[in-house]
Amino acid sequence: MPGGVDARFTLAAERTVLAWVRTALGFMAAGVAVVYVAGDIEHPILETALGLIMVALGCVIALLGAWRWRQTSLALREGGEMPGPAHVTFLIVGIVVVAVAIAVVIVIQT
Repeated sequence: MPGGVDARFTLAAERTVLAWVRTALGFMAAGVAVVYVAGDIEHPILETALGLIMVALGCVIALLGAWRWRQTSLALREGGEMPGPAHVTFLIVGIVVVAVAIAVVIVIQT
């Protein structure tokens, strides 16, 4: 159809948003696991804070993924700018911050 979007691009955008959702669910599950499964942390406030931060970050990742998917779909359909790398940078920074926090907690425990 003239002016239509190639299905390959639409499906690629859907696969990308599903990857964002998988990452978000991973963060949420890990946050719940930190609070309810990992009972090794001596400071329960630290354990709860780390778990809540991971769940909140998972929620933010899911919302950012949905927003990027919507922006990408609009850009494919109507033309215009594709979403920039800011959200991906946020995701990378979030992962690094959580990893460092976990490392700090492990060091404090030993």
